[in-house]
Amino acid sequence: MKTIDLSEKKLSLTNDGALELFFIGAGSAFTKRQYQTNLLIVKGKDHLLVDCGTKCNQALFELGVPISSIRNFLITHSHADHIGGLEEVSLIGRYVSKKKPVMIINETYQYILWDMSLRGGCAYNEEEARDMLGFSDFWDVVRPQWMPDYTRETFSATIGAIDIKMMRTKHIPDSSSDWQSSFWSCGVIIDDRVMFTSDTRYDEDLVLSYDKRFNFEAIFHDCQFYTGGVHASLEELKNLPADVKKKMYLSHYNDNWEEFEGTVREYGFADLAKQHVYYAFP
Repeated sequence: MKTIDLSEKKLSLTNDGALELFFIGAGSAFTKRQYQTNLLIVKGKDHLLVDCGTKCNQALFELGVPISSIRNFLITHSHADHIGGLEEVSLIGRYVSKKKPVMIINETYQYILWDMSLRGGCAYNEEEARDMLGFSDFWDVVRPQWMPDYTRETFSATIGAIDIKMMRTKHIPDSSSDWQSSFWSCGVIIDDRVMFTSDTRYDEDLVLSYDKRFNFEAIFHDCQFYTGGVHASLEELKNLPADVKKKMYLSHYNDNWEEFEGTVREYGFADLAKQHVYYAFP
């Protein structure tokens, strides 16, 4: 893996065929100094945006890529830093570009996302008074396939040349003991090479069981700098094996990251994930 920053390569939705991950942001839900942790995957002529938070559309605009040019989406869970930009995407697709974007989403989460979040701002038809609109009026759906030979709920889908596996995570509430009793959330495995946890509490089995199966080249893991609540902490993650930590990049972190850069290195992690940087896997 190598890193490429924007001084070397402008953001683009296509490339020469290598797998590239671009962090639109690397900050937490409440970050003021960065953008939120939303991830763009690019491979050849194909792309996929993982999460679209409240700041994502503005961030993409500033990078010269309007949100209307994003064709493919995957959403990991329903917090605003992951779905806050989706109403704009939905309405632009229906009333401006007249093109439905694609979303990889299973039936369970489609109901949650529409009925609990998007329906309020999208369901009323702005063009004429008739029956209320539904999710499929705004989105073309790619249904991921359940993979029964995994120890936790895992789904598989493809967007062109990009292979995706979605595995359930343990995020909220902080009292849940496992992924089964947690509200719906998932992480993403990309081309069987890279793990992106999105938001998760400390869950050793999540990391070690999938890394044993795939031997990831890199792991991008949720991290906060204090212990408690619904995100994995730096002090918890330091307990992972050294060979795992050395390929682990920490994301979704707090605005005081400079205070912890030395500790991240001391504990043996690869680095903090950086926003506006390509992570390229030839």
